[in-house]
Amino acid sequence: MEIEGQENDIFIPEGHTGGAFHMDTVSIHITKEKSGDNRAEGHVDAVVMHGITDVVGTFDKGKGFGFVVPDNQKIGTDIFVSGEKSMGAVNGHKVVCHITNYGNGRQKPEGEITEIIGHENDPGVDIISIIKGFDLPVEFPEKVLNQASRVANPLNENDYQTRRDLRDLLTVTIDGEDAKDLDDAISLSHENGVYHLGVHIADVSNYVQESSALDKEALKRGTSVYLVDRVIPMLPHVLSNGMCSLNMGEDRLALSCLMDIDENGQVIDHEITETVINVNERMNYSDVNRILEEDDEELKKRYADCVAMFEMMRDLSVIIRKNRLKRGSIDFDIPETKIVLNKHGKPVKIMPYERGVSQKIIEDFMLMANETVAEHFYYLESPFVYRVHGTPSPDKILKLATFINNFGYSIKIRGSEGDIHPKEIQKLLNRIECTPEEALISRLTLRSMQRAEYSTSCLGHFGLACNFYCHFTSPIRRYPDLQIHRIIKEHLHGRMNERKIEHYNGILPMVAKETSALERRADEAEREVDKLKKAEYMLDHIGEEFEGVISGITAWGIYVELPNTVEGMVHVSKLMGDYYYYKEDTYEMVGEHTGMTYKLGQKVKIVVDYVDMSGKTVDFDFVYD
Repeated sequence: MEIEGQENDIFIPEGHTGGAFHMDTVSIHITKEKSGDNRAEGHVDAVVMHGITDVVGTFDKGKGFGFVVPDNQKIGTDIFVSGEKSMGAVNGHKVVCHITNYGNGRQKPEGEITEIIGHENDPGVDIISIIKGFDLPVEFPEKVLNQASRVANPLNENDYQTRRDLRDLLTVTIDGEDAKDLDDAISLSHENGVYHLGVHIADVSNYVQESSALDKEALKRGTSVYLVDRVIPMLPHVLSNGMCSLNMGEDRLALSCLMDIDENGQVIDHEITETVINVNERMNYSDVNRILEEDDEELKKRYADCVAMFEMMRDLSVIIRKNRLKRGSIDFDIPETKIVLNKHGKPVKIMPYERGVSQKIIEDFMLMANETVAEHFYYLESPFVYRVHGTPSPDKILKLATFINNFGYSIKIRGSEGDIHPKEIQKLLNRIECTPEEALISRLTLRSMQRAEYSTSCLGHFGLACNFYCHFTSPIRRYPDLQIHRIIKEHLHGRMNERKIEHYNGILPMVAKETSALERRADEAEREVDKLKKAEYMLDHIGEEFEGVISGITAWGIYVELPNTVEGMVHVSKLMGDYYYYKEDTYEMVGEHTGMTYKLGQKVKIVVDYVDMSGKTVDFDFVYD
């Protein structure tokens, strides 16, 4: 097992875990110091606090008792359940088990069933089990729903009198076809060499007051969670899809960042203000892409009033992006995976979801608004929540350099410490553009980066190569954005006095820490669902051959990624023709007698051998010509 610390992990050998569970807080003593690439080792002295109290798993029934096999592979033991505490669960039931005794390393932990989710073969039970396993709150408490209904009132006369009226401004939303929570709208004009860009964001803070039941529930959730078959929203639908959503043809309250941008993509003036807007068109990415990329005459006729603005958006986006890339911002143009399910929840298609020109327009405009707002409040020396992204760890950069060398690429590393400027990463991405290995190298380069997080300190953003950045543009689905909106409005109304500064300085560190953790939880849940559905999809392809690329090598096997982004492993025991060992310094698998090598990035043919649905993993075998 591994103990996670702030700087380095500590390896705990089997037999020295002291009965500790995954996520337990423990006290340890170090038995072996870190040396080079070798981690420190230690023994667990005591469990300070248990981190998990409930486990989701599959029930295995015996005579008068049963066991729960945890879904979480990091919990390395079954949980004993006596017959009277099983709620009548049968073999194959997915259950929630409350741990009543954690065991001691020699004796198994014990528990009681508190909920039967359904049978593992029932449609939808697999995803619900993951939702339960990550403790994602699905249903809203009645008090929260009632409050949401009460505050979701139509605009009143005071709203129009106290805000700037921008309802006559040509304004559009551009989102995915299925999106229902529309929290950003765009307006754009151009005169005398200056672009006037308006990024209009739903004024959620008008409806969700600090410390209200709605606010506490939103902070508890931290973010909306987007799974392949559902969205678990941060706010109730009456707000997220209703009064807070910038729906076409309806007056809506917004917080607008109005920017004047010169021909070089520089913001030369800006204003952040409360507004009333009315969206003229609810556009989707596909239609805008067809207008701008395919010159679709039918769509151009349908949206004739907006076509000139779309073309202007494309022009400005190109300028902004070119300017951003020039300073060294990293553009990971990695196709997301789109998993298509049938009505029974079975995956029927897995394909890359490419970014078109419209997606890049929205991304560029949102980034510019986020940077502008962050810089504005940094110079006000106001309490604030920034989005920060640290420099990658030297170890990961050195590993990346070794990996890309297999393809004939290199990156300039400053000194022997693995220090790197973001511009070097972008140069690499430019060189691999339109090559067969682009998707693989881009994804592995992304994995080499640190994780972005929220902070009350303005520490800069490595990936964007900027000094000031925040999340301002999605208050319907991200709590930090909502918190930032409140701070903005305190300044707009002249209320940011010493008492308010003290108040925000007191709560914002907790908000940044909690929302960073909740974002990680959401991301992990989304990944687990994707892994589950990818594994399920490959069940129907056992015995079939595919071409792929070696994406990872470890002492126990070789990972291969297919063009549809499914990744599987060829176990080292299945490698034929020689005894193979892992050469750690070059990240290769080498045949002891033949010298045959498997390298990262190497193209290979595989056959799908086995799918483990409980572990959400796929096993491959190599096809030997």
